[in-house]
This record gives sequence, C-alpha cells and structure tokens, in this order.
Amino acid sequence: MPTEETGYDPTLGRKFIFVTGGVMSGLGKGITAASTGRLLANAGFDVTAVKIDPYLNVDAGTMNPYQHGEVYVLKDGGEVDLDLGNYERFLGVDMTSDHNVTTGKVYKTVIERERGGDYLGNTVQVIPHITDDIKRRIREAAEGTDVCIVEIGGTVGDIEGMPYLEALRQFAHEEDEEDLLFTHVTLVPYSKNGEQKTKPTQHSVKELRSIGLQPDILVGRSEEQLDPSTKEKIALFCDVPTDAVFSNADVEDIYHVPLMVEEEGLDAYVMERLGLTEEALPAAERDDRWRRLVTRERTGEVDIALVGKYDLEDAYMSVHEALKHAGLERGVEVNVRWVDSDEMTADGDPSGEHAERLRDCDGVVVPGGFGSRGTEGKVEAIRYAREHDVPFLGLCLGFQMAVVEHARNVLGLSGAHSAEIDPDTPHPVIDLLPEQTDEADMGGTMRLGAHETAIEPGTLAHDVYGDDSCVERHRHRYEVNPTYIERLEASGLTFSGRAGRRMEIVERDEHPYFLGTQFHPEFRSRPDRASPPFVGLLDAVLDESDPRDEGESGEEVTV
Repeated sequence: MPTEETGYDPTLGRKFIFVTGGVMSGLGKGITAASTGRLLANAGFDVTAVKIDPYLNVDAGTMNPYQHGEVYVLKDGGEVDLDLGNYERFLGVDMTSDHNVTTGKVYKTVIERERGGDYLGNTVQVIPHITDDIKRRIREAAEGTDVCIVEIGGTVGDIEGMPYLEALRQFAHEEDEEDLLFTHVTLVPYSKNGEQKTKPTQHSVKELRSIGLQPDILVGRSEEQLDPSTKEKIALFCDVPTDAVFSNADVEDIYHVPLMVEEEGLDAYVMERLGLTEEALPAAERDDRWRRLVTRERTGEVDIALVGKYDLEDAYMSVHEALKHAGLERGVEVNVRWVDSDEMTADGDPSGEHAERLRDCDGVVVPGGFGSRGTEGKVEAIRYAREHDVPFLGLCLGFQMAVVEHARNVLGLSGAHSAEIDPDTPHPVIDLLPEQTDEADMGGTMRLGAHETAIEPGTLAHDVYGDDSCVERHRHRYEVNPTYIERLEASGLTFSGRAGRRMEIVERDEHPYFLGTQFHPEFRSRPDRASPPFVGLLDAVLDESDPRDEGESGEEVTV
C-alpha cells in the first residue's frame, strides 16, 4: 500500500528510466531519452516522459529565448522547456504540465502546504518534504503507462539539481531494482591526436557515485562511434559492463538517432535490464514506420526564409521541425534560410544581405515573438511576399503583422500597428479585447493551450485543413481589433477561421498562398502528422497541386 509520506505503491509495477548528464549541458540527453522511448514504443510499450528543470521559475513562460530556446506550449496551456516538444514528437503523445517539474513548482507547492498547516507544525526541510514532492510528481505523471522516462536537466554537480538527485537516490530504495534504470549521458571528446578521451566521463561518473547513484547505462556523445577499446576503458573505470556502454554519435538529422542507438543495441539492453524482454513484441513484428518515415527518399529541395529576430535556431525549434515534417510528407528537403528582421531595410524595397536571402527563397515564414524589436522588418518581409506573390505563412505575431501590413499599405491607415507594440498608434488594428482587462499577472490575459477554431467552407484554410474546424495551440494576448474587421475584409483580407469574436486565420485572394494563423500550428506538428498550413506552404512552393483543389495528400505513415 502507498505510504502517507511518499504515495509509493509497490504493486503498480511501473518502470522508470532516469536520464542524467555530465561534463557539459546541451549534450543531447533529451534526444537520447526520447530515442529510447521511441524504440520502446515500437516494441509495444506505452511510454511517457517527465522533464525536470532545476531552475526556480515556475514555468518557462517568461524566459528569454536566447537562454532556453523557444517556449513550447502544451495542450493544457503549460509553457514548458523545448525538450517537451521533442518528447511529443518522438513518442507521438500529447503531454500536460504535470510532465514538466520545476524547482519553482515544487517549492511553491511545499510552501503553500506549510502555510496551510498541512505539516502539523513540523520543521519543513529539503529532506523529506521537497524530495517527497518531487517523487510524488514523477509517480503521478507515470500513472497509466508502462515506462516513464525522466530527464534531469543540467549536469551532475550543479547545486540546483542536488534535491532531484537525492530524490532519485531515495527512489532506488523504494522501488524494486528491476523497475529502475539509471542512464548517464556524457561527452567523449577527441584529443588533438585523434584519441577518444574517457577522463571527462570518469570524473562525471565519480561525481554521480559520490551522491549515491550508480549508472546502469553510459551513453557517450561523440563525433563518431565509440571505439571498442574506448568502451572497455569506460566500463572498467566506471564499473559498468562493457555491453552497457553505448555510442551516440553526431548525425545530420535527430530523427535518425533512434535508428543509430537501435543498431547499438540500446533498446535490447534496456528491455533486458528492466525485465521487459518477454513482454516486448518480437523483433520481426515491431513497428518500423518510424524507420520508413525518416529514411524516405527526397526528390528535391526548397528554400524557405524564416524571418525573425532571434538568431538562434532553438528559439524557433518547432517551426524548423514543422517545416522538416512537411518536407518528409512531400518527399523534399527543406532548407531553412535565416533572415534577421532587424537587418531589413524598410520603405517597400528591402535591401542588404538578409533581404537578399529573402529574395532568393521560394517561400516565407514569419514566426511568433514578443516585443517591438524586429517587427518593422517582419512587416517589410510580409509586404514583399504579398507584392511578389511569394508563398507566405505567418504564425501568431506573423499573423498580426500581416494584418498591420495590409492596414498600412492596402487600406491606407498610416501608422496602423498593434497596441502591444505601439500603445499610441492611431489605428490599433491589433488590440486587447474589451474583456481582457487584468494585466497584473504577465499570464493573466494570455490565451494559452488548445482551442477550437471554426473554419469557413470554400476558403483556402478549409481546403488546407480539409475540415470545418481545427484544434491548435495558442500563446498570445492581443487580438485583431473588431472595430477594423469590416474594413479589412472589404479591402482584400478574409478571416477564414474564427473563435467567437477572435480572428484565428487570415488569408487573401489572388495570391498563390497567403495564410496567417493566430495560433501556433507548429506545436502539434509531428514527423508522421505534418501540420496542414506547413504542408500547404510547400505545395504552393512546389506547385505540385493547388491546395484549394486537393487539401492534404502524400503517402500516410502513422507512428
């Protein structure tokens, strides 16, 4: 039976894989963990994941993209680390805020309980109160699944991560040995003479063991596969079997990592170690659709301009991945060309290096963002796409700036803008709706998570989605101002998707492909289920079919 302190119930029989990292951050713990989960799912197991972020923020909603990359939005509106996006894409599941544990969440809950008298006057401490809450969150997120993969952010030795490693140490005492697996990902660099160096891994494992954790599996991140002698040396000095040391070498496409670690035998070792071999599907019967999907032959390539202000690929990770997914579906390679909106010259004729990149591309994507910097460059890029019939897709802020561009340059409303960016604009075509009044909390007026949009039949949006409605994820505060909708539509725009008073999709007639979405379709895009607006963009670029006639097409490969 579960104990009052921990909620642990030994009869549930769930399996847990804990993934830690050493030496340096950014090694690819998340991709290693997601790849392991993909292989277990292929073998017939129900897999979920938990991402632990040791920072004090309650969530990632107010974080600068330069520090942590994009803010990924879950279906329940949770604003989380981008690694949750990788888990959703690799595992093919929709997660919730419960699958992201932060120090801010944990301490907030414990302090609120203390203020409410839940601890009956006891001294509240990191052990057991903080560690018990961490373990509770992990176990609750794992409910109803066969295997839960838990990634601990940061590196072993980080002071902010210590309570989580202590919680894992306690886990090892509370769960049966065959139900737990500790995987440690480290860097195996090359020396100048080309030798693979194991000392960083040795020191990292030593640090982990000093905390009371012994890794069961070691994964070496390196430029190339680990040499057999390197594996043997790591095994000897780190006290693991040689066949428990695996390579995770550099690949051109992260979707090939599951194939690579499968060839290394990682999935077979994990299932054997967790006692899952007999329950797994036989090798010949395992799902191979992921392999068929990511190795599909590409018959061409297209260049898409991504016009934004954060010169960091991780800041637009889901957009990059959604373009890649559309390329997989259409069998083409998508080359994303960065265009810095800060470097665009205004007055209708963009000039300079970045404007030249824009002109050289086959299509234009203007993604979301917050703040005024770079917005004028986005407006100019949208104007260029409109005037030169270049296929265009605007996402969130890109949707709003498409409305602003039309109001200024087609409707003739000089100075038109978003009130979020220019509170003194004479024409706030983008503004808060009257009912959005509480601005005390940065998230108080945010529209977050999955919401349904009604789509007007006979429109481009209807043909792209192939349905009268869609459910997509949102992250924004300002809306199209209802006062201007009639004038905007009378002058060439069509708001083809709506949710009550909220305008959700905009398009324009007599253009090869001009579509803007107030929501973020990139968050629901998957390798096996490419986002319709992104597929429509590629269709227009490739001119293979008119999305107004056919909607989605291509070989269906469902994972």
